[in-house]
Amino acid sequence: MVLMDEVTQAVEKLTKEWDETFAQTLKHVRTIGEYGKLRGGIEEGNSIQRLNGLAQDGLALLRSMQFSLDLLAPQLLTIEEVQSAQSKLKLWKDQYQGLHLSFRNANLQAKANMKKAAQAERELLLGGGAESTTLRRNLQTKAGMTSAAESITESLRRTRQLMVQEVERSSSMLTTFEESTGVLRKAESEYKGHRSLLTRTRNLLSTMRRQDVLDRLILYIGVFLFMCAVSYVVSKRFGLLKLQRQVISAIKAGMVEQGAIGNGFNPVQVHEQVVPIVNVPFDHVRDEL
Repeated sequence: MVLMDEVTQAVEKLTKEWDETFAQTLKHVRTIGEYGKLRGGIEEGNSIQRLNGLAQDGLALLRSMQFSLDLLAPQLLTIEEVQSAQSKLKLWKDQYQGLHLSFRNANLQAKANMKKAAQAERELLLGGGAESTTLRRNLQTKAGMTSAAESITESLRRTRQLMVQEVERSSSMLTTFEESTGVLRKAESEYKGHRSLLTRTRNLLSTMRRQDVLDRLILYIGVFLFMCAVSYVVSKRFGLLKLQRQVISAIKAGMVEQGAIGNGFNPVQVHEQVVPIVNVPFDHVRDEL
């Protein structure tokens, strides 16, 4: 809010300076248009070169004010003020164009006036007499003074133009710096937002890595337990098959022995430790298989 008040004050101050500079420049342009009509009055204090320099300085200053208003207009507080400033800028441009055209016409008029005045002085000089002699002396003195004044005025005018150009360049650079500052601030805010996002993403990745390690460990343990179970089942199954074969062999051996005794043969004595007799129910063995 304070910044916008300062901008409004700057626009008002610029408007006052425009009115004063425009009126002063218009006065110089009109003086140029009247130059050469009367001997003495205007020509004694101002030369055509000095008047042109003052008018050009005024036009340059007006152009600089247009540039400043163009920069300040978008920074105003409300849309109405922005539109009003833009309308004022358009009016200033029209006034500047009209003043520049008047400046050119005034120089053409001054040349015509000086041509007429030179023709009249030539006729007066050729006429002779005391008035002619006095006029020659005045012209010589005035020519020397005018030449020195014109030289100084031209130097000052060039210096002023350089200063105006430097002010315009400084204003442009200041505007560029302000825009760059705004871009940097926006980039900084975006970077802060991305930095928090990156921090959360990094934390999530760390959690996922830990979870991945835990899942792998659980998987390895599960596979190991599964292999142990499979090994136990397989070993248990093979032990039961071996036990079944031993039981069947023992049964068959007992049946052969009983048959041999019944037929009167002398059976081969089998030691009890050769084939152990295991009392295992057959149904239980079948169920295990």
